[in-house]
Amino acid sequence: MTLTAPQALASTREAWHRVAEHVLAAGQYADAGTIRLRPYPGGIGTVRGVAGRQLAVVGNELVVLEPDGTRRSTPLTTIGAAAAFAGVTPGLRGSYAPATSADPDVLLTVDAAAARRLADWYALGDAALRRFAEVLGQPVEPVLWPEHLDVGIAVDAVNYGCSPGDDGIAEPYLYVGPHTGPPRRDDYWNTTFGAAVTGDRIRTTDDAVDFFQHGRDLIQGSGT
Repeated sequence: MTLTAPQALASTREAWHRVAEHVLAAGQYADAGTIRLRPYPGGIGTVRGVAGRQLAVVGNELVVLEPDGTRRSTPLTTIGAAAAFAGVTPGLRGSYAPATSADPDVLLTVDAAAARRLADWYALGDAALRRFAEVLGQPVEPVLWPEHLDVGIAVDAVNYGCSPGDDGIAEPYLYVGPHTGPPRRDDYWNTTFGAAVTGDRIRTTDDAVDFFQHGRDLIQGSGT
């Protein structure tokens, strides 16, 4: 069966999400006590790693980077197979209630074009968040949280982030989410959690930074 572009994006996002939670975050949390992940060239990866190894999802592969620089990879087929290749116990335990199934035998479906789109979106979002934080004089490190698979920062009780899409907004999008909720509902504050703009309206890193900055200006009362 040939998947439509939206179906391919959804299945790829679901596959990455499951591996992020039940292999990358699971192994890292068991070894280093943190679930924090990060954008990685071509996909997403660990921050602290597992016993000196860094794990990453790159396109349709699970990649293991050994301490000596050796790179090993295997096609993504199932959670169980990916975990075995990475040398970790599958299934996230001891942190939060996972958003995805830990079934080790369900087939993972990754579309190459959708994977490239997601990887490019993460790269743009990560670059924009870093630049925005620097402009604010608060250079915080963006984190890719496996629960929602978004990469973001929090500054002055406001979340700024980049999502690959979800059940509420199918397309990849950027968001600004004040911890106390949106100050009102209008063209900018267009969601229950704050503001969101889909990727078709964000072409460059500058576009993304402008979106984040406009939200901050509105919150601080200096925007219109």
